[in-house]
Amino acid sequence: MYTTKMKERVVGVDIGFEQTTYAIVDLRGKIIARDSFPTEEYATISSFVSKLAESIMLLAENNGGYETIRSVGISCPSANFKTGCMENAPNMPWKGVIPMAALLRDRLGLAVALGNDCHVMALGEHAFGCAHGMKDFILVGIGHGLGSCVFTRNKAHLGANGFAGEIGHTCVVDNGRQCGCGLKGCLEAYAAAKGIVTTAKEILAESDKPSLMRGVEKLSPKMITEFCDQGDELAIEVYRRTGYLLGLALATAASQLDPEAIILSGGIPHAGKWLLEPAQESFDQHVFHNIRGKVKLLITTLDDRERDLLGASALAWEVEEYSLFK
Repeated sequence: MYTTKMKERVVGVDIGFEQTTYAIVDLRGKIIARDSFPTEEYATISSFVSKLAESIMLLAENNGGYETIRSVGISCPSANFKTGCMENAPNMPWKGVIPMAALLRDRLGLAVALGNDCHVMALGEHAFGCAHGMKDFILVGIGHGLGSCVFTRNKAHLGANGFAGEIGHTCVVDNGRQCGCGLKGCLEAYAAAKGIVTTAKEILAESDKPSLMRGVEKLSPKMITEFCDQGDELAIEVYRRTGYLLGLALATAASQLDPEAIILSGGIPHAGKWLLEPAQESFDQHVFHNIRGKVKLLITTLDDRERDLLGASALAWEVEEYSLFK
């Protein structure tokens, strides 16, 4: 009887709206090497996948050899773990249903697993972050979009079609703002980046009070946060309204699922108290009374990029091994 040595490395990939980052990660979660390139420079999915495959192969060859890689895990918006496809991502340059996992597998000759960005964030938090040791929690990522993943009984709950946990596309305002998904009144249209800027413009139009936001050509949530820190009343009102709707939606999810915690991740929660205090107040006001005070609202303590790469690497270990190079 003989044995072959187990491959101890995988590749984790995080496809973001602006940047794609990829890394070689060992089975203990140590990042061996990493690199990145601009996502938005590749207008077609074919050119993007070719660039990604070439980049992964080059990084592997320069760090122990391509033959040491077991599999690849990918995090990207609107991805479906069950189908391996990116499906109708509203904030990405490529439209329709894209068989991302199959396309990359064909180019690399390795097994590829694909997961929604929030699914992968949750895996990273569960393995390495503040959800470590939790069996039931909700991960909510808020940035360009707003997504979530439900962890229940120690595993991600994906639902019958792979899209469970789309809290960003639940309605918080009847017949409200148009969302990129095609619906109206979605939480994403109010609490993600574009929605926050839209709220700011509405507040400026409603009032003639002085504000640091007036006259700013390219207003951003980060700038609004800075204006809050300087005492700008209208900027503070932007996050008060945003926090109210966010807390309302989180309370609805918590009342249905009874999690140990809701973990907020992404760039928007960096607004800190300006967003979190009104969100907590609204959450406490709307959550089912028997779990009020028992569900923690937490902010991730991990670096977003590192957490997402580690989560993608965890996803890579879940796919059955396949290689043209065994």
